[in-house]
Amino acid sequence: MYLEDTQVTQRNITYDVNPSFVLMDVDGLRVVVYVYELIDGEGVLDEQFLQLQQLQDESSPNFVSEVVNIYFHESEKLLRNLRGLLLDRDFSDYKKMGIHLIQFMGSSSSIGANRVRNVCVAFRAASEQNNRAGCLRASELLEHEYCYLKNKLHELFQMEQQRVLAAGI
Repeated sequence: MYLEDTQVTQRNITYDVNPSFVLMDVDGLRVVVYVYELIDGEGVLDEQFLQLQQLQDESSPNFVSEVVNIYFHESEKLLRNLRGLLLDRDFSDYKKMGIHLIQFMGSSSSIGANRVRNVCVAFRAASEQNNRAGCLRASELLEHEYCYLKNKLHELFQMEQQRVLAAGI
């Protein structure tokens, strides 16, 4: 059965939950708890991810995973471009790096990738100061946070897929 007009409260923060997302079964509750742990516990995601989930319904049951897969595909290109710029010994085009980082920040914000976005902000600050060493450190951290996000969302989608299969939806 679906919950209607339900709010989930954890750590003094209240979120409205989309009834089409929450099924009252053990696996469904586990998925919800996992999402809130990624938001409140680890800060990997923010409330924008919940808003993205609210756009998913019966007519587009894979909406969130499709949007996130597009994000991953585009992010891989941006990371490759950033890596390429930083590997160039004669690199001096910090403006171009800034453009890639603005794109990365925007797409990360749109899916609620909070920690990735925050690293992009720090990376951009280093690039605006033409700080190569700071950019190299930020690049390593960005790669780490991106991989962590990708793994966590992969786990989330696997749990959701298991829940759907078990429920016969």
